[in-house]
Amino acid sequence: MGDRLRDNLDSRYFEAANALTSKQARRRIVAYVESYDDIYFWRTVLSRFENKDYYFEVMLPSHQKLERGKKSVLMNFIGDHVGPDMIACVDADYDYMIQGATPMSKRVISSPYVFHTYAYAIENMQCYAPSLHDTCVAVTLNDHRIFDFEDYLRQYSEAVFPLFIWSVWFYKTGRHNKFSLADFGRVIDPGGFNVQDPQPSLDHLRRKVGVKVRQLQAEYPDNKEAYLKTKETIRSLGVTPQTTYLYIQGHHLFDNVVVPILNKVCNRLRQERQDEIARTARHHMQKRNEMSCYEHSLQDIRQTLKKNTGYQLSPLFQRIQQDVEAYLTKGRTSQGT
Repeated sequence: MGDRLRDNLDSRYFEAANALTSKQARRRIVAYVESYDDIYFWRTVLSRFENKDYYFEVMLPSHQKLERGKKSVLMNFIGDHVGPDMIACVDADYDYMIQGATPMSKRVISSPYVFHTYAYAIENMQCYAPSLHDTCVAVTLNDHRIFDFEDYLRQYSEAVFPLFIWSVWFYKTGRHNKFSLADFGRVIDPGGFNVQDPQPSLDHLRRKVGVKVRQLQAEYPDNKEAYLKTKETIRSLGVTPQTTYLYIQGHHLFDNVVVPILNKVCNRLRQERQDEIARTARHHMQKRNEMSCYEHSLQDIRQTLKKNTGYQLSPLFQRIQQDVEAYLTKGRTSQGT
């Protein structure tokens, strides 16, 4: 069976199933997502909208075989059979930044049944700077603020912003083979990092970005106007030099920027707590028992960060929820409820 026909049948199935239920039963709205990790994130988006009239079921778009990724999700939205019973929830990637320059981008930003993160991916949301201290507390059970995550990611963002504009331009114009996301990621990797003095790392990053920007300016000497136009577009979409970290590749931010910082900060916080136990224990047995109790209470950094929901206080999360609210309001209006 062709993908188009199968997807249309899926949509009709959900519509028919809802039509057959009693008027008192809640309507099911299927929300297709890209991967297993996305299920929890989109559940946190959609939960607050559930009521006596409808509920959401978040799932992968599997048919006869396991399929994941944005393309698989959006293949379910071909034809005229999409509607209030089936939606897609995807990472924005650069599709939001390039504003319809490609067919995929056009579908992401224009379909009333496709919802996206605005941030590059859910990983960026999980790394929302104001929530990272709470992540450290959850991991180490130590509430001592020894590192300013918000200031660091603000400076990191300001450092990479000029090259981010170039990256978006290359992607928008179909030249990403000339300067790929992997190339961009290598330049903006902060490398070595010292919790007590992060400034040298930031200074080194600024130098690397400056070198690459000058290289691209030399290779594309006539690109000044296009660069400035791309910058203006990016700014109009809500990206600022201070928040660029939310719009770079999510896996890079998670794996190469935030997790290494969290590892070092959490190691220091653990050591602080262990030193406190050793200092205050009245005898060896108490020290051993207390140390064992503490160590058994520690959490894994990566898993804790993946379950971090501090992004719910972010403007981007609120913007996603506004989109869902508008979709549901329109559905209620069209049904005369």
